[in-house]
Order: sequence, then C-alpha cells, then structure tokens
Amino acid sequence: MDTRYLSYILTIAQKGNMTKAAEELFVSQSTLSQYLSKLESELGTPLFYRSKGRLSLTPAGQLYIQAAEKTISIRNTLYQNIQNLDNRGHITIGVTSQFGLEMLIEIIPAFKARYPEVTIEISESGLPALTKLLLEESIDCGIMSLNVTEPFSPDQITILREEEVLLAIPASHPYCKKNPDKPIKIEEFEENFGDENILLSKKGSTLRCITDEVLEQAGWIPRTVCETNSISATRSMVAMGIGVTFIGESCASDRERVAYYSVSPRQTRLNAFVTRKNWILNQAAASFCEDIKNYFH
Repeated sequence: MDTRYLSYILTIAQKGNMTKAAEELFVSQSTLSQYLSKLESELGTPLFYRSKGRLSLTPAGQLYIQAAEKTISIRNTLYQNIQNLDNRGHITIGVTSQFGLEMLIEIIPAFKARYPEVTIEISESGLPALTKLLLEESIDCGIMSLNVTEPFSPDQITILREEEVLLAIPASHPYCKKNPDKPIKIEEFEENFGDENILLSKKGSTLRCITDEVLEQAGWIPRTVCETNSISATRSMVAMGIGVTFIGESCASDRERVAYYSVSPRQTRLNAFVTRKNWILNQAAASFCEDIKNYFH
C-alpha cells in the first residue's frame, strides 16, 4: 500500500511552505508543486490558500488531511497485524559506516536464534542516500554517523554514542617520533603535513564535513587530494604512505602501520540509530531495535 503521496500533502500542511516541505521530503520543489496542482485539478478545488509564501488549508484541504491520516493509520495497523500473526517479518536496515556493519554482525546471530522467521535486509550507502530513504519511508531503519540530528525528528533518532574522529598518518611518518602519543593541535597541521596528500571521504559524509572544517581552521591547503568512499581503502593508502586522513575511532585498525592522533580541539561525530516515521513495530522488530540501542551498553 503506497501512501507516499499522502505524506506529501501532510508535509505541506505541516510546514505551510512548499520549499520547506520539499526539503523535508527530499524532492524538488517543482515536483511537489506539480503533484499538488495535479491533485487539486482532479479534486476540482484547491486544498491550500496561497498568500505571501504561506500555505494554509482550505476546508477541502482539512477534509483531505483527515482522510490521509486515517488511511496511513489503517495501513500501519494492517501491517502490524499481519506481521504479528506469528512474528514473521521483514526488516530493512541501512548502514553508513563500518561500525554499523560490525554491530550487525554481532547482533544478528542472537536475534535470529530468537526470531528465525524474520528476514533482515542490509544495505550500505552514503549518508545523503540513506537519509532520503528514511524520509521517504522506503527503508525501516538505519545505523548512521551524523554531524547533526536534522532532518530527523526527536522520536525517530536515538544517539548511540559520541565517536571521536582521529587523524590517521603512516606509522613511519617523522611526526610519530616527534610526537608519539599527544593530541595534535589544528594549528600544527600545515607545519607537519603541508606537503602530504590528503585522503578525503565523499562529499556529504560526516568525515568529509569534519575534514573540510579542520582544513579551513588550519589554513591547510593540501598539495594533492584523493577522494574515495571506502574507509578500508583509505586506511590502506595511509598504511602505504600515500597520504593522511581523518577517520572515526571505530575504524582505527591496522595500528602497526597506521598511527592515530586525537585532534585538539577534539573532533567528534554522532553514531545514531534512526527509524522511519510510521514504523509499527511487532515484537520481533521491537526486540531488534532494543538490541541496537543497547549495543554500546
């Protein structure tokens, strides 16, 4: 039962602004405007009053919103009742970082022993793509690294921990003898690594946002740049002496060949568990979510 387009109208009514609604839904404003115009044409009456960039519900719009909310509620109840028949079900989960995959590797065997009939579908994607899937309700939940909690609502998100982001350099780098274990200050980057390649994560990732901010604060303009979306590949390149990078503590392995330094001031990102709106949990899904929320405890 596809209720995606009902959520379009509900979001427009909630935001009262087409631009803000499009941003919330991760669709273009033109797409949203065209859909609303088409719907109003089919109904033969406007659903919103337009005035100075503000949209407010007409009487017809109020009736439509009431019906849309009831329809989504009926769908959710139906899905929950079907899944609760014998705790069968299908959980779709996305991950953006290596720590999420490692978490699932540990959690799933015990979960499957309790609920052998539940299928868990895992997909790995970048932060922008997974955010879009969750907002569209195309996936049930996600284990993500974030810089900020927006655009998710508080009832969707659980912060699992605050993870430190470290500077990774080759263990053979001269700086390791100069400073074997103390944090490195941002203002020291240009002096010590000005001639090094910088290995960057893809734009939109938490690590890329942190890296860009640190480079700007340090006034550090790297000699050359290499961009990749693979943490393992980036870490291997550091180990081979190809460059330096910023990496989450959960991915700081291969310490014989890679040296990791805390940054001063300390750099962090959020490890979070996010669920889609309107996800009605059966017993198995609720148990799965609790396993993830309690993982670091």
